[in-house]
Amino acid sequence: MRSTLEALCLGWVLLALGHSETSSGPGSSWHHLASQPPLNDTETVQRCADEEGFDAVTLDERGTMLFFKGEFVWKGFNGAAEPINATWPEIQGPVDAALRIHHLSHPVAHDNVFLFQGKWVWAYAQGKLRPGYPRLIQEEFKGVPGDLDAAVECHPKECMAETVLFFRGPVVFSYDLATNALKQRSWPAVANCSAAIRWLECYYCFQGIRFVRFNPATGEVPPNYPRDARDYFMRCPGRGHGHATHANATLRAIVDPCSGQPFQALSSDDSGRIYAFRGGQYFRVDSARDGWHSWPLSHTWKGLEGEVDAAFSWEDKLHLIQGSEVTIYRAGPGYSRMEGYPRFLKGELGLVEADAAFTCPHSKDVYIIHGSSMKRVDLQLSPRRPGPGIAIPHDHVDGAVCTTKGVYLFHGASFHHYANVSELLKSSAPAPAQDIAAAYFKCPVVGGHGATTHPPHQA
Repeated sequence: MRSTLEALCLGWVLLALGHSETSSGPGSSWHHLASQPPLNDTETVQRCADEEGFDAVTLDERGTMLFFKGEFVWKGFNGAAEPINATWPEIQGPVDAALRIHHLSHPVAHDNVFLFQGKWVWAYAQGKLRPGYPRLIQEEFKGVPGDLDAAVECHPKECMAETVLFFRGPVVFSYDLATNALKQRSWPAVANCSAAIRWLECYYCFQGIRFVRFNPATGEVPPNYPRDARDYFMRCPGRGHGHATHANATLRAIVDPCSGQPFQALSSDDSGRIYAFRGGQYFRVDSARDGWHSWPLSHTWKGLEGEVDAAFSWEDKLHLIQGSEVTIYRAGPGYSRMEGYPRFLKGELGLVEADAAFTCPHSKDVYIIHGSSMKRVDLQLSPRRPGPGIAIPHDHVDGAVCTTKGVYLFHGASFHHYANVSELLKSSAPAPAQDIAAAYFKCPVVGGHGATTHPPHQA
């Protein structure tokens, strides 16, 4: 039986891998959608050589993927090579390993980027070397040897504790950041990693130019690995899966968070995840640490296709409304569709259609918006029946989210913020419009609306 973490990662197959057979589906590019400057012949050889891989791979504190090889680093999936010491002047020569650490109980170290070379480690916060570094690796991580091959953070929900996995030849060291306990693992499938990374809750070990996805608790590798990193992690001539997306302006607008195109639905849950749905794709709005990426619905919700009209979460179950039907997925390590779904929305909530829906944290009520009317449904009642329609100061909304920061209604490229449901119902006119792309995805301002209110995923 697959472990809990393996079930999670099986549900989070990366977008490019999910489209490995074809390149024609929407969002079939792993790569960022920024313009791609041509690479010179020398750089192409450096990045795409058959016999080589990366020395280290990590995300920085802003969610940019960093690829280290020799004296150079590539920033992002399309960036040109830069000398390592242009960004980290204290480091000369290649690095052995790199990681962005996850250490909530130690805020000074949390989100630091650690670079390893020989017996030494450098720690950078907001791009600046922290005082007292470099330090010996064995002083920073008790008992961990030098001359490492790779390192990767592991979050508590995936490794039971805040942990770092260190790779050196055939040995994997598991280091507990809270207790400093060090354990050795024998994981043949992920031995001899030249680089490792955690990205969007999955773990990858690079072995030269090839890579495997692995379970960070057991070291198990699912079928159909290893795969060639040049098809997924870098731009190489004649390889990859992004050509159709770049060539089709409609698809590009769907998968580009800065396009200004409206989202058909949004949803938040008690764990802090926020999803935005558009054209059969979705974004994890709360994933700034891992960058902004579009994924097909089936990437997380197996069997789900088409467009989502409305969505809401209650008691660890995500309700996805499509037309007159609703499908419920149980949250946990990944999402699993509940038996017997989809079902008709009429039988589930006593309604026949919805433009938007939202629940507030730890509330038993769902609010369904259609046109300029909002109805409340008590989810604890059986059968569920909507209350009377109450007018809201909007003719139409595309989506809605309620968090501890208030209620957010989305329409077109803008959103409107209300402190709570009561304020929304008392308002005679819409709250000031703010730009979704600027506030949520840090894009240049679109349409002249400023981002004056924190979006729900920000502190």
